[in-house]
Amino acid sequence: MTEILLGQSYYLRFDPKLLAAQQPYPPLGALYAAAYLRARGYEVALFDAMLATSEDEWAAALDRHQPRYAVFYEDNFNYLSKMCLLRMREAARRMIELAKARSCTVILCGADATDHADDYLARGADFVLIGEGEVTLGELLDRLHPRSDNESLTFDDILGLAWPGGRTPRRQDITRLDNLPFPAWDLIDVERYRSLWLSKHGYYSMNMVTTRGCPYHCNWCAKPIWGQRYNSRSPENVVAELKWLKETYQPDHIWFADDIFGLKPGWIERFSELVREQNAMIPFKCLSRADLIEPAVVAGLQAAGCQTVWMGAESGSQRILDAMEKGTTVEHIATARRRLGAAGIDVGYFLQFGYPAETRADIEATLELVRATQPDDIGISVSYPLPGTKFYERVKAQLGATQNWRSSDDLAMLYHGPFTTAFYRQLHAVVHREFRLRKGWSELKRTRLAHWRGRQLRLLAAMVYRAVTLPVARWRLNRLARVSPQTALALPVALSQQEAAQPSAQAQP
Repeated sequence: MTEILLGQSYYLRFDPKLLAAQQPYPPLGALYAAAYLRARGYEVALFDAMLATSEDEWAAALDRHQPRYAVFYEDNFNYLSKMCLLRMREAARRMIELAKARSCTVILCGADATDHADDYLARGADFVLIGEGEVTLGELLDRLHPRSDNESLTFDDILGLAWPGGRTPRRQDITRLDNLPFPAWDLIDVERYRSLWLSKHGYYSMNMVTTRGCPYHCNWCAKPIWGQRYNSRSPENVVAELKWLKETYQPDHIWFADDIFGLKPGWIERFSELVREQNAMIPFKCLSRADLIEPAVVAGLQAAGCQTVWMGAESGSQRILDAMEKGTTVEHIATARRRLGAAGIDVGYFLQFGYPAETRADIEATLELVRATQPDDIGISVSYPLPGTKFYERVKAQLGATQNWRSSDDLAMLYHGPFTTAFYRQLHAVVHREFRLRKGWSELKRTRLAHWRGRQLRLLAAMVYRAVTLPVARWRLNRLARVSPQTALALPVALSQQEAAQPSAQAQP
């Protein structure tokens, strides 16, 4: 019996796009919470939904551990948790039912719980941690444990807490992140993750974070946990964890899951020095902004072993970037791509379509940016209104009963966008098909014909397919562009279903 069972409700199996990609990462937020509770003297167990088949495995974990407290601690470093996918919300509700049926005290922490605390309390949760959760969770458990079932308790002095009939103000975020213990990786089946990565990709990747939050003002970006606040670990603390992971688990690759990696001036340069001094280097990917990619940053990333930088390029239209309050320019994107590429660092672009007042000219500007700068990878989404953002406030009157995607490849327009959902799903297919065609051609040109092997032949076959089907895909896109969002519902059912479903097979970047 373990008195505290931590879990979360993001199941890879419930997200077809990410399931096909087979790049699973453990729930880092729950691992931090577990380590924090251990440091306070609590014994904890972990249910890892990421690799579970269904909520039935949660029920089995409850029966095995017989916990008094079931703590749903969502991974606030996973952007999909911030998006609050409907299938995962359903899983959370079912997991609450299963825990309550076993007389557990249910405690929730996460983006969706913070945004919809009253709903989760109404569905059986006993407590919701508002915002960042470790300190609040520790104080709450100290208050609850040990006690008799009929003991009367009050919670008005615990900041960042909601319960039936009560709520306290948000707690100040943890600013000294170096004081937190490293995530409790021993609670994870590391070898199972390693096996999945090796079988699909030939290497094993683990996840880390060096910061919490983001100080920038992109008006569509939901920040229910940290808001505009930004706190950073020291380079010394991060390299100590990196070295520990290298010596303990021998990963081949690291994903730094920060919203912004190395924002503080001089941080990346110091990190790079320490990585080399302490023989802690592991190839990694990270996220950054185009306007932060200065020459000294590029040199530091290169020396530290960075393989890939993903940037929120969003659009090739300066008009749309300004409307988003992104704070970057198209020239920033092109310059960052050029600098990183010259250093041998791959670049990925996150692209966003469907922002209010977007035109075909704006879309074409984004496609031209991709053609001109040739990133190494792209990820495509459409504008997604979430509570707490200026964008949400602007379009909330247009939202219907469904305000979240069911899975990450949904791409549904949840408000009255410039074009229809079917158009944006088809656009996703067209952009990816053209991008993969150009990328494949570049690779084949770099490989001498005499050195072609199975990979090159498969790539050639895929290129032929894309070249043949791309004109038809573009014709469909142009056809859908003539359908206004207001009249989309009047389309014949067969046609609308056919056009909307067409790109779904192309959903994986």
